[in-house]
Amino acid sequence: LPPAYSPRYVEAAWYSWWERQGLFTPPASVSGVPGGGQVLSLVLPPPNVTGSLHLGHALTVALQDALVRWSAVVERWLWQQRGLRRQDLTRSEFLEEVWAWKQRHGDEILRQLRALGASLDWSRCAFTMDPGFSRAVVEAFVRLHEAGLIHRDRRLITWSCALRSALADVEVEPRALTGPTALHVPGCPRPITFGVLITFAYPVEGGDGERLVGRPPGLRWLVPVEAGPAVTPPLPQHLHGRHLRHPFTGQLLPVITDPTVEPARGTGAVKVTPGHSSPDLALARAHGLPLLSVIGDDGTMCPPGGGWLQGIHRFVAREKVVAALAERGLYRGAQDHAMTLPMCSRSGDVIEYLLKSQWFLRCREMAERAREAVTSGRLQLIPKFHEKNWKTWMDNIGDWCLSRQLWWGHRVPAYQVGVPSAGSPPEHPEGLWVVGRSEAEARAAAARTLRCPPDELQLQQDPDVLDTWFSSALFPFAALGWPEETPDLQRFYPTNVLETGSDLLFFWVARMVMLGQQLTGRLPFSQVLLHSLVRDTHGRKMSKSLGNVIDPCDIIAGASLQELQERLHHRLLDPHELTVATEGQRRQFPHGIPECGTDALRMALCSHNVHGDDIRLDVGTALSYRHFCNKIWNAVKFVLAALGPDFVPQPPEETVPQHPMDRWVLSRLVQAVGECERRMEALEVHGAIAAVHHFWLRSFCDVYLVGGPVHLSRVVLSVCPAWLLASPLGTRRTLLSCAELGLRLLAPFAPFLGEELWQRLPRAPPAPPTLCLAPFPDAARLAHWRCPKVEAEVAAMQEVVRTARALRDIFRLGAARP
Repeated sequence: LPPAYSPRYVEAAWYSWWERQGLFTPPASVSGVPGGGQVLSLVLPPPNVTGSLHLGHALTVALQDALVRWSAVVERWLWQQRGLRRQDLTRSEFLEEVWAWKQRHGDEILRQLRALGASLDWSRCAFTMDPGFSRAVVEAFVRLHEAGLIHRDRRLITWSCALRSALADVEVEPRALTGPTALHVPGCPRPITFGVLITFAYPVEGGDGERLVGRPPGLRWLVPVEAGPAVTPPLPQHLHGRHLRHPFTGQLLPVITDPTVEPARGTGAVKVTPGHSSPDLALARAHGLPLLSVIGDDGTMCPPGGGWLQGIHRFVAREKVVAALAERGLYRGAQDHAMTLPMCSRSGDVIEYLLKSQWFLRCREMAERAREAVTSGRLQLIPKFHEKNWKTWMDNIGDWCLSRQLWWGHRVPAYQVGVPSAGSPPEHPEGLWVVGRSEAEARAAAARTLRCPPDELQLQQDPDVLDTWFSSALFPFAALGWPEETPDLQRFYPTNVLETGSDLLFFWVARMVMLGQQLTGRLPFSQVLLHSLVRDTHGRKMSKSLGNVIDPCDIIAGASLQELQERLHHRLLDPHELTVATEGQRRQFPHGIPECGTDALRMALCSHNVHGDDIRLDVGTALSYRHFCNKIWNAVKFVLAALGPDFVPQPPEETVPQHPMDRWVLSRLVQAVGECERRMEALEVHGAIAAVHHFWLRSFCDVYLVGGPVHLSRVVLSVCPAWLLASPLGTRRTLLSCAELGLRLLAPFAPFLGEELWQRLPRAPPAPPTLCLAPFPDAARLAHWRCPKVEAEVAAMQEVVRTARALRDIFRLGAARP
């Protein structure tokens, strides 16, 4: 072995050798399949192709399949590199750019996955935009539509003006404001103040100067430009049936009464905006009020808001409206207002609620089955405390808006039908919509519905794409060939365990469970291990704009501060974000990031209890595990020297220890094996790595090699080969058993170091050609090594030594003062 541990040396060639040996591809048949045996199947969805992996991916090697989220990243790249925006390109040109982006960064992510040592079956690598997967997406949509679960409706939807697209409710992040707060809003030239309640007055028609004072309904803003009525509680009676004059358009607005208005809140009168508020929409439909929208898709004011505001950013328009109300003597003031502001998790924009015709998936029945799966124990959520949130979410679920107004993604397989000679049938006011696996199938369905020749129909496919989480929800079975009954689907589905971040419980896990049961009749997995979020050492969420995002490869290979900061300039950050990120990196990594290696990074990540609070990852933890790797390296070097060239190995479990310290260390090894088994079965990986770490460091290195048999301790103090060769056979067999079985324990967490050292050890035939195929130690087969009596005796001696050292320190005793 080289004199010192070098992760670059150890990790240079093993992964390519594992691939050439076909170690990551399951054999065409497994003994007992069919006819018994056991298959362990997990899917590893590809991460979002935004350039590189982050530590969240490193924790699970990949957490999620969110490929369609590229659009915002690609658009920023287009602007920075070519001075173009998405709207400057045709749809086909934009898709060409996105595919080029995927080719550049998709390969980089695969390289990083290999660098992390992920034992992935690359022959089954799936991309959600592959032709086969795309067919599965279309098939799923068609089947759900045929089952009456997918339907088209005009509703208020959560809308991101920055993305110009609908969002799922789970993509909305609530931000609590305690009072006036200035925020930067995309597309707005200056910060906008939120957390203020504005009060204004309407002139009462025929009221001789009488005014009705109203307020926005406790939301972030509301401008009186929409032709909606004022609403009051049942009193005062003299306003019933009266009309108010719109302060800008002069339009008459009826005063209506409704018990949902809270008299004690604000002025007791509110203004109704059914085109932008869900409660107001319900009220408007109950009273038969018109539905108007004054905000366009891009967040600017549209014609119903008045020509003087048309095309102006909605928050700039708010300021103009307040000023205009003040000029007319109708502004009554503003007060601090605690509120929750809905924010787009992808763009940072303030969410608007717009009336749109979209495709929706009814989730109620599927949610009931998903809830029952957890209640009955068929689906296990780990940690268990997630079950409460799961049940609450399923009990309160609404329809899922599937439409997204983007260009990149799976096109909605729905077609709007035009009949030139007749126009739209009266029962289809926006035109007939048909769903099909192809345009030909949709045309035939439309012809049957309208009872006319197919050639007379004009079909236009919906330009929208499907929510990326829809295709992601199909991943466990679509990646295995569904809807075809492929051998892979029969053999590997359902999968066993899903490991992912707790933040994806409803984005992704719940949808996989609902669609898996609906489309295949089976749960996609039986266990879900949900890990905490990875944060920086200060507990902050990792963000590119803060400069605290750590590339796993920087921990693996090391990076100077200059290299880290040069990379920031290649990221898609605006000047303000770049300044903040640069300063953040300078504070967090003043001397750069030291080289730690893949194995050290993996062990550092695995050492955290992912079942509890968020993980605060310190690069220093990875560095300490790099030192741990060096300790193991030196220990195995010593073992190899102690065995000598003529040593004949035997199976480790046949070792019969003679010396008390031999019995002690093997007993400690059995205890570590048993602890690893228990922890891994419970999916408590941090407990398993702790057991491995304690055995190697505290039992084998610090006690056995240093304070073991007398003949062995002399070997430690001497480099004379004669002492090594003089070690009794039983002790040398104990050394080999500890090293060989200890490396098997280490392999799941540090595969490169484990393979490098295991290949150097002598092994009794028949031995597998690689550590990857060596069985994990079995505590039951090693139970004969357990010796509690010796362990207790050694523990007593260790306590005596600790006490003596403490007394020596107290009385300041040393070599000069015995």
